Amino acid sequence: MKKFIQRLLWKQDPALYRSKDAKLTPSLRTIDLIGLGTGMVVGTAIFTLPGIVAAEHTGPAVPLAFIVAAIGAGLSALAYAETSSVLPFAGSAFSWINVLFGEFFGWIAGWALLAEYFISVAFVASGWSAYMQGFLASFDIKLPVALTGGFNPQRGSYVDLLAAIAILAVGILISRGVHQVSRIENIIVSVKLLVILMFIVVGMTAIHPQNYSPFIPPHVAGTTFGGWQGILAGTAQIFIAYVGFDAIAANTAETINPQKTMPRGLIGTLILGTGFFIAVSLVLVGMFKYSRYANNAEPAAWALRQSGHYLTANLLSIVAIVGIFSALIAILLASSRLIYAFGRDGLLPRGLGHIDHKHVPNHALWMITFLAMILGSVFPFTFLATLVSAGTLVAFIFVSLGIYALRPREGKDLPAAQFKMPGYPVLPAISALFSAVIFWGLNADAKIMMVLWFLIGLIIYFAYGIRHSIINQEHQSK
Repeated sequence: MKKFIQRLLWKQDPALYRSKDAKLTPSLRTIDLIGLGTGMVVGTAIFTLPGIVAAEHTGPAVPLAFIVAAIGAGLSALAYAETSSVLPFAGSAFSWINVLFGEFFGWIAGWALLAEYFISVAFVASGWSAYMQGFLASFDIKLPVALTGGFNPQRGSYVDLLAAIAILAVGILISRGVHQVSRIENIIVSVKLLVILMFIVVGMTAIHPQNYSPFIPPHVAGTTFGGWQGILAGTAQIFIAYVGFDAIAANTAETINPQKTMPRGLIGTLILGTGFFIAVSLVLVGMFKYSRYANNAEPAAWALRQSGHYLTANLLSIVAIVGIFSALIAILLASSRLIYAFGRDGLLPRGLGHIDHKHVPNHALWMITFLAMILGSVFPFTFLATLVSAGTLVAFIFVSLGIYALRPREGKDLPAAQFKMPGYPVLPAISALFSAVIFWGLNADAKIMMVLWFLIGLIIYFAYGIRHSIINQEHQSK
């Protein structure tokens, strides 16, 4: 039993990651990282979540949920910044925990990330589909109901055709190389931020102050609506917005001077994204009573149309249709790098660690693309949103606790950190605890699904990964 436990705690040599990741071309700058992160953070979530969270959990107090989420995500971002500056490897938390705590815990962290990434791709594509359908409907163009959403026989929908098409299109784009993708991403994000500012300015002219009262509705017993219970539940769902942090970190191996660039990209994304979220959510709940946003996946454009601002609404829809692609690009890019890292380490078939002549892990990219197409076209939008938050929170907990294993090794067998998380040793514990509390606030379905997801991960690890991993082969050859 002792040998078995020791086997689970075998740690990967960071030199191996440096060698294998050298095939990936460093081309991302600070502005590119902020573009990727902001594209994800203010992607689908900013156009969709404020209305849904207001209707289901917080009422007008949805900005408070974003602030609480930003505090928790900000603490995690500090931990991410330090770790990525010391361990600039593809795969983010998966690779980091492998080096710091051992292969088994690395796999658990990576498996949580896979849930986060995999479901995020489907979630973002579902949001894009909702906006595209709303835009087409304004011209009296409608798809058959069976092709307009995830599997829901009561509604009459069975597959979301547009979501599948969006994922395939982004997969083709990413296969052409990361440098070209980052340039397109920066342009899309710049245009999107300008239109969000337009929504804020125009929306402010249609605000009705009575819609803010009561700002924090009383808690409804037996539900997650109202009071601080509602704000906590809203915060848990909103955490999907901050998955962008890990999406940035997953590309560390393709970043120029990651020791300085990565912390700037992470913190810049946090500040920019949170500011836009608070502004948009305040305007949105002021335009109409929060209950009217229930089950509405395109609340911002809907609110503008209902206020008579048809031109701005259609412009917002167009930019959302294009802009949500920026979130899809960021998360599909990150997920393909995680699958590549699994293949690189031998925990999944080695072919997934293949890098083609364009310096793209193409086998990993196409596997995640096709699987996400299936998931995104079958599962409903709000169901996906909650599951993504669960995976994100687990990853945040691992990375925060990882600081305790990282700090003693800095400047010894690992490089000295260019950026250090302040408040050590107290703040990493607060960060992990904060994420754990938010995780506890998730609904029962999300917790059950994460338990099932981890059971599947354990089966794969013990049936395949533990025997085929590179670290196992290295120890056997000694």
